[in-house]
Amino acid sequence: MPPCHAVFTRRALAPVLIGLAQLVRARVAAAANDTAFAPMVHQLRIYEIFEHNKAAFHARFRDHAARIMARHGFHIVAMWEARADARTEFVYLLQWPDEATLKARWADFMADGEWIAIKERTAAGGAMVGGIQDRVLHPTDYSPPL
Repeated sequence: MPPCHAVFTRRALAPVLIGLAQLVRARVAAAANDTAFAPMVHQLRIYEIFEHNKAAFHARFRDHAARIMARHGFHIVAMWEARADARTEFVYLLQWPDEATLKARWADFMADGEWIAIKERTAAGGAMVGGIQDRVLHPTDYSPPL
């Protein structure tokens, strides 16, 4: 490539690169104030469940709780069953845009008339859940995006 062409290319690219840098800076600044770009909050829920009515618990969660939660804007990422010490646990992970939404949607779910009736109706077989652990998980600044 002739030397004059290389100089022309650098000169021609300079305004493009400056414009691109300004655009990136502006987008980063806008994202800092834009909740759409805020990191999501996750919620880890761990329920102790009992072997004698484990099938009934799973049926209630699968057929009712998950459906009602979805109606209230819950986003269930995944669900697991685990063994810890001598107990069986049902573990699930929720995703929320922020903690305020988490709290508001849980309040709506717990006050839902259909959910209240289902819990009362299914309680006749005995307690389905023992201890409940609840953790709100905030991403670190070095966490890979989900």
